[in-house]
Amino acid sequence: MSNNLHIRRLAALACTVLLFMTVLTVRASAEARLALVVGNGSYTSVTPLDNPVNDATLMAQALGEAGFAVTLVTDASQQELSLAISNFGRALRAAGADATGLFYYAGHGVQSFGSNFLLPVDIDLQDAADLSLVGVPAQAVLRQMFSARNKTNIVILDACRNNPFVSVPDLSDNGLAEMKAPRGSFLAYSTAPGEIAVDGDGANSPFTKALAERIPTPGLPIEALFREVRVDVVDETGGNQTPWDTSSLTTNFQFVEAARETAEEIQMRQLWEGVQLSRDPVQILLFMRAHPDNPYMADARALLQELMASELKQDVQPAQIAEQPKPAPVPPATEERDLIEQARQAGTAEAYKTYLDAFPDGAYSELARLELQTILDGAPKTDPVSAPPPPPAPADVAAIAPSASGGRPPETVLFDSPLGLGDPEIATRSIAELITGTPRFPPIEGLPEAAWKGQTCASCHHWEKSNLCDQARTYLDGDARARALDKQHPLGGGFKEALRIWARDGCN
Repeated sequence: MSNNLHIRRLAALACTVLLFMTVLTVRASAEARLALVVGNGSYTSVTPLDNPVNDATLMAQALGEAGFAVTLVTDASQQELSLAISNFGRALRAAGADATGLFYYAGHGVQSFGSNFLLPVDIDLQDAADLSLVGVPAQAVLRQMFSARNKTNIVILDACRNNPFVSVPDLSDNGLAEMKAPRGSFLAYSTAPGEIAVDGDGANSPFTKALAERIPTPGLPIEALFREVRVDVVDETGGNQTPWDTSSLTTNFQFVEAARETAEEIQMRQLWEGVQLSRDPVQILLFMRAHPDNPYMADARALLQELMASELKQDVQPAQIAEQPKPAPVPPATEERDLIEQARQAGTAEAYKTYLDAFPDGAYSELARLELQTILDGAPKTDPVSAPPPPPAPADVAAIAPSASGGRPPETVLFDSPLGLGDPEIATRSIAELITGTPRFPPIEGLPEAAWKGQTCASCHHWEKSNLCDQARTYLDGDARARALDKQHPLGGGFKEALRIWARDGCN
């Protein structure tokens, strides 16, 4: 007996021992998974193949990561291949009725009289009549699986390469013949019956490469997985190879099950699905505010933008506008819609600040505050500071309305000095003190007291001197921004006016 043959026999014996050790380990499991993976490439009497051993190694790794106890056999002789199949059947029978069995073969395979044969590396065939004596019938694998009476069996054959016996009379059929799948079985071929599959130009065949890439996909049923593999192989081979499969499975088999949701995740998903179906902007806003870290925030934001855009389009009445002989003053409602639409399209903090300054209690104020907060949370600590506008002309200063206390506004307002305008509660306090104080009334109409009473504006807006200056500058120009000064700030009358004067002089 040669040394090589002796080593092969020892390897086959080792595989058998390992397989039985695996069975003893998994017998207690209700869902044991066993796989026999074979790759034959180093043929001695027919054309050798470059990739089957690589393919088998890749498949063994993918199946092992999917929870299979894998026995890998490469470059097997007829005796070694037959022994491996026999041991596989014995292990599958011992694993119980709930076990899953999988057989994968890469290498030469041929058909004769409608039967398929897997070719061991030591095959030497001179006459077609001897094929059943020197080859291994593929049906032997199905017979071993059927004898186990288990629920799920999978056979994958990447064995439709070119016929190595074209010169042998009565053995000129290409590819493999179609086999019937016993109940509870799934049969997959690298190409359609009677067709030839390519070995591949890379380290792996196109079929096995695609299959190994798809196996880790969580929650994908086996039928859908092989459909994706079929698409991959057709694309890879330019339509020259189309994998084929047949199934009589009675279970919903997945190589990798989808991750199970926790009770909290299920509750959040169901809550979002209800809000999504409602298509109610108010419910969506409440959902986003109540669950700022939920995984559906991007979907909620997109749906809210869609609903808002739809509402804006519905409010436009071109026929009525066309009837006006002259341009009429823009009604406040239309102006508000135009301003929020500009903010939505610009998507900047300044744009949303402009809307909020003009319409702090407007129909879209809650959305604007939410979008502004999202932008500020994702930006650096201070908003990018734009170039300050030129100082207003003296006429602008004179145009500033009288303070709430009845006097004229002061010439200068400093960040750390008393304002000197407004009612007594704010006139004696500085901007720095006021922004750490609490609002006098809810910043949003109808907001529960628990959400604003005792809270500070600075905690909500993340105010500090630099980014407060950016907001204060919005009061310096633009008609819409100037109108914001007419509406009282929750911190007290005159606060916005003080911010305007402070910004005009450089936010000192």
